Amino acid sequence: MKNNILKNGILGGIMVSVIMIAMTLFMKTYPDQEPSSILGFGSMLLVFVFVILGIKKQREINKGSLSFGEGFLTGLYISLVISIIYVVVWLLIYYNFFPDFMEQYSKMVLKNTSPEELADKTAEMNQMKEWYKSPIMIILLTFIEVLPLGIVVSLIGAYIYKKK
Repeated sequence: MKNNILKNGILGGIMVSVIMIAMTLFMKTYPDQEPSSILGFGSMLLVFVFVILGIKKQREINKGSLSFGEGFLTGLYISLVISIIYVVVWLLIYYNFFPDFMEQYSKMVLKNTSPEELADKTAEMNQMKEWYKSPIMIILLTFIEVLPLGIVVSLIGAYIYKKK
């Protein structure tokens, strides 16, 4: 089980990290253009195919039987490995290559905000800047980007592949 979790988690973590690096490079190269959130979310969803593959492989390892709980835990552990890699890579990028990320991101968001929403969005961006002053908050916010989707995919995969 551990080998299955690590293999799929590391592969998924590498893939999501490569996508994040590409989007970060895009943001640094074109600071006035907002990267596609659909592309970002879609690529994260695609990465979680490794969760589904890991759950399926776990059923094969168990000779065709898999409880919902075991399938969910397998998917959850794979999602955690993917998420940890994602967070570590983001911390490396943020602290070493893109320390002004929140400033650039805030400018980009506010530039693309309608006048009616500007006050609320400005307050939201100021809150994010405050959060980004704490490494713990950066870690938590980065986990929140990716882990909830992994949990949902783990539930779906466990339901699909459960078999007594």
